[in-house]
Order: sequence, then C-alpha cells, then structure tokens
Amino acid sequence: MSLSLHRRLAVSVTVIAALAGGLAPAAAAAPAPAPAPAPAPTPAPDMAGVAAALDAALAKGAPGAMARWSGPDGVKSRTVGVRDKVSGAPMDIGARFRVGSVSKTFSAVVLLQLVQEGRVELDQPVNRYLPGLLPDDRITVRHLLTHRSGLADYTDEMFQHTVPGFEAVRNKVFAYEELVALSLAKPRTTEPGVAYKYSNTNFVVVGMLIEKLTGRPVAEAYQKRIIKPLGLTKTSYVHPSTTIKGLHVRGYLHPDEAGAPLVDSTEQTVSWAQSAGAFISSPADLNKFTSALMRGRLLSPAMLDAMTTVTPTDATNTRFYGLGLRRYNLSCGTQIYGHTGTVQGYYTYAFSTRDGRRSLSALANTSNHGEANTALGGTLEAAFCGKPAKAALRSTPRSTQLPAERDLPERH
Repeated sequence: MSLSLHRRLAVSVTVIAALAGGLAPAAAAAPAPAPAPAPAPTPAPDMAGVAAALDAALAKGAPGAMARWSGPDGVKSRTVGVRDKVSGAPMDIGARFRVGSVSKTFSAVVLLQLVQEGRVELDQPVNRYLPGLLPDDRITVRHLLTHRSGLADYTDEMFQHTVPGFEAVRNKVFAYEELVALSLAKPRTTEPGVAYKYSNTNFVVVGMLIEKLTGRPVAEAYQKRIIKPLGLTKTSYVHPSTTIKGLHVRGYLHPDEAGAPLVDSTEQTVSWAQSAGAFISSPADLNKFTSALMRGRLLSPAMLDAMTTVTPTDATNTRFYGLGLRRYNLSCGTQIYGHTGTVQGYYTYAFSTRDGRRSLSALANTSNHGEANTALGGTLEAAFCGKPAKAALRSTPRSTQLPAERDLPERH
C-alpha cells in the first residue's frame, strides 16, 4: 500500500469514529460565540456633589436640606442647615417631613393593586365606578394616572397668591367632592388622552376611586397595602390632622414679595391635596418605598411594566410620566423612577433605578422658591451619575442640568 493511500485511510477511519461517537469532525466545528460585553460599571455616588447641591439649595433660600443614598455599597447621607429656624436644631436625616406629590405614587400603587385584583380596569371610564362624577365619559382611569384627563388643577387659582391662599386653607377640611367641584368650575385643559397636563385633581379622583372600591377610608388602604408590608415606620397618612409627630422638619414658605420673612407652614391639614399630596415620611422610608416598588414587591411584573411605561412631559426629552410615576433621563444615560414633591414649606425628590438597587431621597425645607428646588435636584445627577469628568465639571453647574418640575403653582 502506498504511503499516500495509507494516510487517506487513516483520516477516513478517524472521521468515521468521531461521527459514531456523536462528535463532529474538528474541521466542521462551529466557531465559539464571542463573549458577552461586560456591563458598564455602576458609578459610585458623588457624595461631595450631593453635599454641594444641598449647599446650593441653602444659598437659594432653604433653611436646611438633606439627602440619603442607599445602594449596594451601603447607606450614605448628608445634611446641611437647620430643621427648625427658631430653635436652631440642625437638619436630621432621621426626621419626618411632608412629602407633597410623592404621595401620588403611593396612591397609584394602591389603585394598580386593585387593577390586579380585577376590581377596576385602567381603560374604563371613571364614571363607571363613580357615576356622574365627571362631565365626560371619555375620561378613563388611565387618564387620571397619566395626567391626561384634561381636568383643570384647582390649585392654580387656590394659590394664585401664595401666603394668603395657604392661610385660607391651612386648617380647612375639604370633602373630595368639593375639590372636584372646584376643578369642574374651570375650563378643561385638553381633550381626554390628548396631552399631558399635570393636575392635582386627577389624584383626588384616584383617592375617591380607592375609597369606593375598598369601601374603607383611603388611609386604611395605604396602611394595609404599603406602609405595614414594607415596615415604613416613619410614614403616615394622617389627614386631616395638622401635626407631624415625633422628630420632624419644620417647613418654611416663601411669600411672593421679595425679601418678606418666611412663613412657618409646618402645621396644616393638607386637606386641599389629600390623596394627591398629604403623606408624611422620612428619607429612609422613601428609599425603602421606591426601591421596593422597583424590585417588584408591591406590583406584579406586568403591572410594574405598565406603571413604568412613560411618555414625554415636555420637549427636553429628559422627563417622562407613567402611571403616577416620573422618569428622569440623567446626563450619564441612567434612568431613574420616582416622584417629586412640593407642599407648602417642603421640596422632595424620591427616586430609584429601575432595578431598585440604588435610591436617593432629598429634602429642602422651603417652597415657592424655584431656584432652591432646582438646586436640590442636583443631588440626582451627583448620586446616580457619580463624579463628572473634568471637562464637564468646568462647564454648566450640575444643578442646572435637570430643571425642577413643579407640582404646585409657584410665583418665583
């Protein structure tokens, strides 16, 4: 046998043996898949930047400010200024305060839980559940949660003059129906579903729906469905009580007149807002709430996806709204979910990443002073984007990168 024939026979035997054993010939093997790209590293929070944003809020007129970060590397917090101008008591990260429109996310969660239970449908008319309440059967439950109902915000007129408007309602107790009537006395802002237009009226009606569907006061639903399951020991909905129990931050309202003294607005019923803005909480509880929400502890995956499906609220392409939930797109590409809050004397931010692993809550104890609110918003960029590159650091101040959104009308 020739040497070349012997070699050909040897190769053939090897191939046949490989196929019999279930193995492909080496020459026919598929190339190994390329390794998946490593995920981008998560930046550490820039706590110096957070502190700088808090200092900026003080420079813009807030008596005090604070922020609390929680993430895989633990909890970090910063405080500046005072929580009480009279006593001079320093700001305290454990203190409670009024969270304003962050309350809307609590209300949305409860209503979405009722959707899960088949007790209400998002795309059914509100009037199906509250017959005759609204003048348009086209307004759906979803329109309320997305601020697309066209129902006018009664607070525009109520607080046209900031301090007199506040003093007129500070101790007043409203029925839900009274607040809705104030809205319906004004022209609607848009056709149902056509455009986003923020209105406290929407979440007043959400509160009415919760009470109608459960047959119990809305406070009981919050306690049973969110506060107790999450162990939010410093969170409460005490409407119409005017006091904040325990260690708390006093709130200070800026009058419309430049240079006029601040007005202590701590004690109030917040009855003008109720399910749209009457919650009291603390930085730790807000971190726990937004993180638990994003981790799926309060809603099913499908319902959480619906809640976080957002549409733009303006032309900046950085701010969006879902179902009782804001989304901000930060300069580093990170998306965060939560809500802002404005109530007389308090500005609040409470946000988490979509996976719930990183959270920030921030407070300044003033309101009706938009520059302080915008400065406080700088905590978000610092916390979630980390330290900026040197080139960015030399350019626009971070606190101006994401203009603050106002949950209440302001004069400044």
